[in-house]
Amino acid sequence: MTARALPFGPEAVLEIPPRFRFQWEEAQQSYVLLYPEGMIKLNNSAGEILRRCDGTRTYADIVSDIQREFPEADVEPDVREFLEIAHEQGWVRAKHA
Repeated sequence: MTARALPFGPEAVLEIPPRFRFQWEEAQQSYVLLYPEGMIKLNNSAGEILRRCDGTRTYADIVSDIQREFPEADVEPDVREFLEIAHEQGWVRAKHA
């Protein structure tokens, strides 16, 4: 798979748009994204990435934070791929000042 260019730079602060509500869903035992038309159940990796898209952290911060949790793995390619998809789906965006 060829890496696409990120739609935002490493210093972009990432957030989940207000249309979505990100939360832990006890009944699902997973993080979910709720929106007016339904719900998206997230796998563990996606939940860990999106939980960091809180409007205060940059892409670089998110990658560094996850890398500290998993020092034996190169997490950047997976984080990048997920955030590219999440951005295309409208689940995450670069915060505008």
